[in-house]
Amino acid sequence: MINEFRLVKGHLENPFVDLLEMKIVEVGEGKATLTMPVAANKHTNLYNTAHGGSLASLADTVMGVACATTGKKVVTLDMNLNFIRPATPPETLSAFGRVIHNGNHTLVAETDIVDSMGNLILKARATFFVVGTFSAASEAIE
Repeated sequence: MINEFRLVKGHLENPFVDLLEMKIVEVGEGKATLTMPVAANKHTNLYNTAHGGSLASLADTVMGVACATTGKKVVTLDMNLNFIRPATPPETLSAFGRVIHNGNHTLVAETDIVDSMGNLILKARATFFVVGTFSAASEAIE
């Protein structure tokens, strides 16, 4: 449960998450908030807008963290993304993930990613498969 998790330095210990500069803002039972900058020449495509892959990674990560707060280790089975509008640098995006189904074998989560003005950039929903549980605080999310 949520009391098994602790925030340390406000980030996940994951090289890919570090590469994209994602940071945890808040976690709660079945929910999480992360941020990610949109930096030119790092998170952008040839049109100088946030690359779809970086947005998909943020969506997958925030929903995965929301799932982890339930005490379950999960992997992504399926994810649907709706790209609403572009995000251009310099910008910091916020992703709000929440679990909407917490089953024994699968979890379903959704997220909204918004820009600093609150404009919806992306909406996503994913199904996650439970592969285990967190048994100790040392395995907990950051």
